[in-house]
Amino acid sequence: MYILPAIDLMDHCCVRLKQGDANQKTIYSDNPVAQAQTFRDAGAEWLHVVDLDGAFHGQPKHADVIAQIIQHCGLKVEVGGGLRSDEALLPLMEAGVTRAIIGTRALEDTTILKRWVEQYGSRIAVGIDARGGFVQTRGWVETSTVRATDLAKRVADCGVQTIIYTDTATDGMLAGTNLSAMAEMADAVPQVNIIASGGVSLPEHVKALVALQRPNIAGAIVGKALYEGITSLPEMIAATNKEESL
Repeated sequence: MYILPAIDLMDHCCVRLKQGDANQKTIYSDNPVAQAQTFRDAGAEWLHVVDLDGAFHGQPKHADVIAQIIQHCGLKVEVGGGLRSDEALLPLMEAGVTRAIIGTRALEDTTILKRWVEQYGSRIAVGIDARGGFVQTRGWVETSTVRATDLAKRVADCGVQTIIYTDTATDGMLAGTNLSAMAEMADAVPQVNIIASGGVSLPEHVKALVALQRPNIAGAIVGKALYEGITSLPEMIAATNKEESL
């Protein structure tokens, strides 16, 4: 398992939202590139970036910032937020993102998702955000009637190899992730790598994910806890050691 520190972009700043609510925003940095470099220097190999303006408005707003992060930091970068068309996806692919995370579009149209997978292969991931087991879309402002595990099976059939799964009720709450939901998702699509998101804020939370013993839970995203100084990136990375986690 690997740890992905998170950078959420809004108005070209690094922010965190409480449970995805734009009205509950905390600004942590006005220099996303410097923040990414800080994570790199602390041991990160991956970076999880969300264009929140893109998620809310349906069109990426920070492609320039993301390109600078990739150029200057040397990290593997996965990006989500507003990737709902070829025009939105292409600039990020050309900028060199390791994975582009498709959200709302995957729920609405698996035809285009399948085409993107055929075109870009493992560089296409799907973000599934759920509350109470049901998929949320459009920046978490709409809840669908589709079960998260059913959508996971659908996108797996399209050839998607990675799913970023967020339990939105735990996001930003620092209380740990929804372990039962993560286990259920991992079991639903054992052939797909699952990245856990939402509430992962202490080394104990990482160890609990490891203890689920689902080999396809491949990573965990950490955000607010790093910005608030509740934990450090080296501590979270150390917690992925399976021997120490038992």
